[in-house]
Amino acid sequence: MKRIVLLAVMSLFLMSQFAYAEDVKIGVVDLLKALNESSAGKKAKAELENMIKSKQGTIDEKGKQIEKLRGELEKQSSALTAEAKKSREDELERSIREYQRLVTDAQNDVKKKESEATGAILKELRTIVEQLGQEGGYTVVLENAEGVVLYSKKNLDLTDTVIKKFNATHSQGKK
Repeated sequence: MKRIVLLAVMSLFLMSQFAYAEDVKIGVVDLLKALNESSAGKKAKAELENMIKSKQGTIDEKGKQIEKLRGELEKQSSALTAEAKKSREDELERSIREYQRLVTDAQNDVKKKESEATGAILKELRTIVEQLGQEGGYTVVLENAEGVVLYSKKNLDLTDTVIKKFNATHSQGKK
């Protein structure tokens, strides 16, 4: 619903601009593509993948321990006393709760890291888009994300320019 309202407002804005101005210049940027294809975005993605692999290794190891405990309990179930069986079942349940907590914590850590990394990059990308818009004399620059812009001519797409400018800014900062 928000998108429909946003599109309606943008359409009214653009129509009013056409009515009052002779030179209307529109640009389109795909921020998700810019995020994924920029050098910093690729680096952040690689770091996230490494973090996920590390956490997944720990989770897998804990899962194997649980399966081992479960298997031992099943094999020894008939030979164990009621008290010993109860003790092993409690240990298994405790391990399962730890496993679930480990998975939840890992998911939260990954989401937090992803949010921090992408948030900073997107903020910089938006600043670059604003600069390009001002320098290029654009009336409006739209974000082409999730089908908001259904069609635009290729020459209106500023995404590659934004990526190049972002990468150039970041390579200068490293020197």
